Amino acid sequence: MKSVNSRQPQCGGSVRFRIVLAVFLVALLSGVITSVFFLLGGYLQLLPWRSVSSATLVLALFFCSLPISVVLSVLIAPYAAKPFTQIGQASERIAKGDFSARVEVGGDDHSEIGNILHSFNHMAEELSNVELFRNDFINNFSHEFKTPIVSIRGFAKRLENDELTEEQRREYIHIIFDESERLSRMSENILLLTKLENQQIISDRTSFYLDEQIRKCVLLLQRQWEEKEIDLQLDLEELPYYSNEEMLSHVWINLFNNAIKFTPKGGTITFSMHKEPNRVLVCITDTGCGMSEEVRRHIFEKFYQGDQSHSMKGNGIGLTITQRIVTLCGGTVSVDSTPGQGSCFVVSLPLTAIPGDASAGGHPAYDERL
Repeated sequence: MKSVNSRQPQCGGSVRFRIVLAVFLVALLSGVITSVFFLLGGYLQLLPWRSVSSATLVLALFFCSLPISVVLSVLIAPYAAKPFTQIGQASERIAKGDFSARVEVGGDDHSEIGNILHSFNHMAEELSNVELFRNDFINNFSHEFKTPIVSIRGFAKRLENDELTEEQRREYIHIIFDESERLSRMSENILLLTKLENQQIISDRTSFYLDEQIRKCVLLLQRQWEEKEIDLQLDLEELPYYSNEEMLSHVWINLFNNAIKFTPKGGTITFSMHKEPNRVLVCITDTGCGMSEEVRRHIFEKFYQGDQSHSMKGNGIGLTITQRIVTLCGGTVSVDSTPGQGSCFVVSLPLTAIPGDASAGGHPAYDERL
């Protein structure tokens, strides 16, 4: 959420000044009007003020100025209190859930009162954005959880049919198992994302080989890319790194799993990593279906899926988690894609100082296929 600290109006002094000014103007105007009234009355010989004492004259001026002060106060008070009346009315609307409430303020009003009104509108705008995000999150969350639950319930109901063949029964049980796993993964991802969103620093840092970690993540998904007969090409420069190893593993698994999902059978995925003077670049390129510019702009948003038909397995959280972890590491993640030609995700991570000698243990051996 954007910060509103850019405006820090000292509202107390401004309010006091406004009240004092209003009282002063009422007293001044009532005194002037009363004095003019008495002067004209004396000049026209309608009032015998020349023959009365000074004390009597002062009292007469005072009591005559009272109704004038009341009338002027009634006329001036709405103007003096208008900004605060607006804020009060708008606050009541926001408290009732109407986040479209705004107060009137001139665009070039940079007085302290004007800054208060601008800040109030900015706050209302941010609350409106939060409410829209909350509603969108609930709708997407409900949809993603409802789909596997409906599927599990439907196939569990079918299992009650005694006329099912053994093959059909095994198929339905397999679907129920897969949907249960999907719900479990979704719950784990949401909990992880919630934790990451509330985390501001990277803890539990250790020294490890970044290229070794990527190879291990590739092996974890070996069954998936072998089933699709994907040609996997690795170009990984040996690199000791210092960060949270477990968190970074989520990045490579999510990106590689995403590439496998959208790469057709017999396609190619290239995993490359190269060190630059102040950073390390990791690129995951596939020969999949690619994505449009519209999808590319929203691809890292929570629960967003470019495949609106939901024919592909996934819940739209993996890339959001990836971006959050990379951001916490002080890096960036971007995507370049052309429909029909595949996509390329690029992760840029800062090079960090490694305590001690990270290479002391030597580099382990890998599967020759990698």
